[in-house]
Amino acid sequence: MKLQHTLLLTVLAAAFAASAYAQTSNDLPDAPAATAAALTRPNGPTVVMDTSMGRITCQFYQKQAPKAVANFIGLAEGTQEWTDPTTHQKHRKPYFNGTIFHRVIPGFMIQGGDPTGTGMGDPGYAFKDEFDPSLNFDKPGRLAMANSGPNTNGSQFFITEQGYDSLNQHYTLFGQCDDASVEVVKAIAGVSRNSNDKPLTPVVLKKVTIVREGQPLPPAPVAAPKP
Repeated sequence: MKLQHTLLLTVLAAAFAASAYAQTSNDLPDAPAATAAALTRPNGPTVVMDTSMGRITCQFYQKQAPKAVANFIGLAEGTQEWTDPTTHQKHRKPYFNGTIFHRVIPGFMIQGGDPTGTGMGDPGYAFKDEFDPSLNFDKPGRLAMANSGPNTNGSQFFITEQGYDSLNQHYTLFGQCDDASVEVVKAIAGVSRNSNDKPLTPVVLKKVTIVREGQPLPPAPVAAPKP
Protein backbone atom coordinates (compact mmCIF):
# COMPACT_ATOMS: atom_id res chain seq x y z
CA MET A 1 0.00 0.00 0.00
CA LYS A 2 2.85 2.30 0.88
CA LEU A 3 4.45 1.48 -2.45
CA GLN A 4 1.25 2.32 -4.29
CA HIS A 5 0.98 5.63 -2.44
CA THR A 6 4.57 6.49 -3.31
CA LEU A 7 3.91 5.71 -6.95
CA LEU A 8 0.77 7.85 -6.87
CA LEU A 9 2.69 10.78 -5.43
CA THR A 10 5.37 10.32 -8.05
CA VAL A 11 2.77 10.32 -10.81
CA LEU A 12 1.00 13.37 -9.36
CA ALA A 13 4.31 15.21 -9.04
CA ALA A 14 5.23 14.41 -12.62
CA ALA A 15 1.81 15.55 -13.85
CA PHE A 16 2.09 18.80 -11.89
CA ALA A 17 5.58 19.44 -13.28
CA ALA A 18 4.39 18.79 -16.83
CA SER A 19 1.43 21.13 -16.32
CA ALA A 20 3.64 23.86 -14.88
CA TYR A 21 6.12 23.44 -17.76
CA ALA A 22 3.34 23.65 -20.34
CA GLN A 23 1.92 26.78 -18.68
CA THR A 24 5.36 28.37 -18.49
CA SER A 25 6.07 27.47 -22.10
CA ASN A 26 2.75 28.93 -23.21
CA ASP A 27 3.48 32.13 -21.30
CA LEU A 28 6.81 32.64 -23.03
CA PRO A 29 6.76 34.89 -26.12
CA ASP A 30 7.39 33.24 -29.47
CA ALA A 31 10.78 33.68 -31.07
CA PRO A 32 10.74 36.53 -33.58
CA ALA A 33 9.75 35.22 -37.00
CA ALA A 34 11.26 36.54 -40.19
CA THR A 35 8.74 38.63 -42.09
CA ALA A 36 8.12 38.30 -45.81
CA ALA A 37 9.60 41.75 -46.33
CA ALA A 38 12.79 40.77 -44.51
CA LEU A 39 13.12 37.57 -46.49
CA THR A 40 12.78 39.39 -49.80
CA ARG A 41 15.35 42.07 -49.20
CA PRO A 42 18.10 42.08 -51.85
CA ASN A 43 20.86 39.67 -50.94
CA GLY A 44 24.07 38.57 -52.59
CA PRO A 45 26.41 40.47 -54.91
CA THR A 46 25.75 43.81 -56.59
CA VAL A 47 25.88 44.48 -60.32
CA VAL A 48 27.13 47.80 -61.66
CA MET A 49 26.13 48.64 -65.22
CA ASP A 50 27.99 51.60 -66.67
CA THR A 51 25.99 52.87 -69.65
CA SER A 52 26.48 55.70 -72.10
CA MET A 53 23.79 57.57 -70.13
CA GLY A 54 24.94 56.89 -66.58
CA ARG A 55 25.44 54.19 -63.98
CA ILE A 56 22.83 51.62 -62.94
CA THR A 57 23.48 49.77 -59.68
CA CYS A 58 21.36 46.81 -58.55
CA GLN A 59 21.66 44.17 -55.84
CA PHE A 60 20.65 40.60 -56.64
CA TYR A 61 18.03 38.38 -55.03
CA GLN A 62 20.42 35.46 -54.88
CA LYS A 63 18.35 33.36 -52.47
CA GLN A 64 15.12 33.77 -54.42
CA ALA A 65 16.58 33.37 -57.94
CA PRO A 66 19.90 31.50 -57.66
CA LYS A 67 19.93 30.23 -61.26
CA ALA A 68 19.22 33.64 -62.78
CA VAL A 69 21.83 35.33 -60.59
CA ALA A 70 24.49 32.70 -61.28
CA ASN A 71 23.75 32.92 -65.02
CA PHE A 72 23.98 36.72 -65.09
CA ILE A 73 27.22 36.73 -63.12
CA GLY A 74 28.71 33.99 -65.31
CA LEU A 75 27.87 35.86 -68.50
CA ALA A 76 29.04 39.20 -67.10
CA GLU A 77 32.41 37.83 -66.01
CA GLY A 78 32.93 35.42 -68.89
CA THR A 79 32.93 32.24 -66.80
CA GLN A 80 29.72 30.93 -68.38
CA GLU A 81 30.15 29.53 -71.89
CA TRP A 82 27.84 31.07 -74.48
CA THR A 83 27.34 30.84 -78.21
CA ASP A 84 27.52 33.95 -80.37
CA PRO A 85 24.11 34.19 -82.05
CA THR A 86 25.67 35.63 -85.20
CA THR A 87 28.83 33.57 -85.72
CA HIS A 88 27.69 30.50 -83.73
CA GLN A 89 31.14 30.38 -82.13
CA LYS A 90 31.40 29.42 -78.45
CA HIS A 91 33.01 31.89 -76.05
CA ARG A 92 34.02 32.38 -72.45
CA LYS A 93 34.40 36.14 -72.28
CA PRO A 94 32.28 38.97 -70.86
CA TYR A 95 28.95 38.86 -72.67
CA PHE A 96 27.24 42.16 -71.94
CA ASN A 97 30.01 44.71 -72.49
CA GLY A 98 29.34 46.79 -75.60
CA THR A 99 25.75 45.62 -76.09
CA ILE A 100 22.88 48.09 -76.35
CA PHE A 101 19.48 48.62 -74.81
CA HIS A 102 17.48 47.56 -77.85
CA ARG A 103 13.99 48.23 -76.48
CA VAL A 104 12.87 51.17 -74.32
CA ILE A 105 9.35 52.17 -73.35
CA PRO A 106 8.79 55.32 -71.27
CA GLY A 107 6.80 54.72 -68.11
CA PHE A 108 7.51 50.99 -68.35
CA MET A 109 11.03 49.57 -68.78
CA ILE A 110 14.33 49.28 -70.65
CA GLN A 111 15.56 45.98 -72.12
CA GLY A 112 19.03 44.77 -73.01
CA GLY A 113 21.29 41.71 -73.01
CA ASP A 114 21.17 40.83 -76.70
CA PRO A 115 24.49 40.92 -78.63
CA THR A 116 22.61 41.26 -81.93
CA GLY A 117 20.75 44.35 -80.70
CA THR A 118 17.55 43.07 -82.31
CA GLY A 119 15.73 41.36 -79.44
CA MET A 120 16.21 37.98 -81.16
CA GLY A 121 19.62 37.01 -79.75
CA ASP A 122 20.38 34.66 -76.89
CA PRO A 123 23.41 32.85 -75.40
CA GLY A 124 22.58 29.54 -77.05
CA TYR A 125 20.73 28.00 -74.13
CA ALA A 126 17.73 28.57 -71.87
CA PHE A 127 16.96 27.95 -68.21
CA LYS A 128 13.81 27.59 -66.14
CA ASP A 129 11.80 30.34 -64.46
CA GLU A 130 12.25 31.09 -60.76
CA PHE A 131 9.25 32.65 -59.03
CA ASP A 132 8.94 33.67 -55.39
CA PRO A 133 5.37 34.39 -54.20
CA SER A 134 6.55 37.26 -51.99
CA LEU A 135 8.64 38.91 -54.72
CA ASN A 136 6.67 40.92 -57.26
CA PHE A 137 6.83 43.93 -59.57
CA ASP A 138 5.41 46.27 -56.94
CA LYS A 139 8.05 49.00 -57.06
CA PRO A 140 10.37 50.74 -59.55
CA GLY A 141 13.81 49.37 -60.34
CA ARG A 142 13.02 45.68 -60.59
CA LEU A 143 15.68 43.72 -62.53
CA ALA A 144 14.21 40.69 -64.30
CA MET A 145 14.77 38.20 -67.09
CA ALA A 146 13.02 38.83 -70.39
CA ASN A 147 11.55 35.75 -72.03
CA SER A 148 9.54 34.48 -74.98
CA GLY A 149 7.37 32.20 -72.86
CA PRO A 150 7.71 29.90 -69.84
CA ASN A 151 11.23 28.64 -69.09
CA THR A 152 12.94 30.49 -71.94
CA ASN A 153 15.35 32.65 -69.93
CA GLY A 154 18.75 33.26 -71.49
CA SER A 155 20.58 36.59 -71.41
CA GLN A 156 18.05 39.31 -72.11
CA PHE A 157 16.93 41.31 -69.11
CA PHE A 158 14.82 44.36 -68.33
CA ILE A 159 14.61 47.00 -65.60
CA THR A 160 11.28 48.55 -64.70
CA GLU A 161 10.60 52.25 -64.36
CA GLN A 162 7.62 51.73 -62.04
CA GLY A 163 5.51 48.98 -60.48
CA TYR A 164 3.67 46.76 -62.96
CA ASP A 165 1.42 44.10 -61.43
CA SER A 166 0.67 42.29 -64.69
CA LEU A 167 4.29 41.08 -64.75
CA ASN A 168 3.97 39.27 -61.42
CA GLN A 169 4.95 35.59 -61.48
CA HIS A 170 5.48 35.67 -65.24
CA TYR A 171 9.09 36.93 -65.35
CA THR A 172 12.00 35.85 -63.16
CA LEU A 173 12.76 38.77 -60.87
CA PHE A 174 16.36 38.60 -59.68
CA GLY A 175 17.48 42.07 -58.56
CA GLN A 176 16.57 45.52 -57.26
CA CYS A 177 18.14 48.75 -58.50
CA ASP A 178 18.62 51.79 -56.25
CA ASP A 179 16.76 55.10 -56.55
CA ALA A 180 19.53 56.91 -58.44
CA SER A 181 19.59 54.07 -60.96
CA VAL A 182 15.83 54.32 -61.51
CA GLU A 183 16.39 57.92 -62.62
CA VAL A 184 18.92 56.68 -65.18
CA VAL A 185 16.40 54.05 -66.32
CA LYS A 186 13.79 56.80 -66.78
CA ALA A 187 16.24 58.86 -68.83
CA ILE A 188 17.06 55.90 -71.08
CA ALA A 189 13.38 55.00 -71.46
CA GLY A 190 12.65 58.55 -72.56
CA VAL A 191 15.03 58.75 -75.52
CA SER A 192 13.72 59.05 -79.07
CA ARG A 193 12.94 55.65 -80.54
CA ASN A 194 11.56 54.03 -83.67
CA SER A 195 8.33 52.10 -84.16
CA ASN A 196 9.97 49.00 -82.62
CA ASP A 197 10.89 50.96 -79.47
CA LYS A 198 14.58 50.86 -80.38
CA PRO A 199 16.52 54.03 -79.53
CA LEU A 200 17.43 56.09 -82.58
CA THR A 201 20.78 56.85 -80.95
CA PRO A 202 22.23 53.67 -79.39
CA VAL A 203 22.32 53.55 -75.60
CA VAL A 204 25.37 51.39 -74.89
CA LEU A 205 25.97 49.11 -71.94
CA LYS A 206 29.68 49.85 -71.79
CA LYS A 207 30.72 47.66 -68.91
CA VAL A 208 29.14 45.32 -66.35
CA THR A 209 30.95 44.77 -63.07
CA ILE A 210 30.00 42.27 -60.36
CA VAL A 211 30.79 43.46 -56.83
CA ARG A 212 30.91 40.87 -54.06
CA GLU A 213 30.01 41.60 -50.45
CA GLY A 214 32.66 43.69 -48.74
CA GLN A 215 34.18 44.91 -52.00
CA PRO A 216 34.05 48.59 -53.04
CA LEU A 217 32.13 49.74 -56.08
CA PRO A 218 34.30 50.50 -59.11
CA PRO A 219 35.18 54.18 -59.65
CA ALA A 220 32.63 56.07 -61.72
CA PRO A 221 33.67 56.45 -65.37
CA VAL A 222 35.27 59.74 -66.26
CA ALA A 223 32.94 61.77 -68.46
CA ALA A 224 34.30 62.62 -71.89
CA PRO A 225 35.21 66.31 -72.21
CA LYS A 226 32.65 68.38 -74.07
CA PRO A 227 33.87 69.70 -77.46
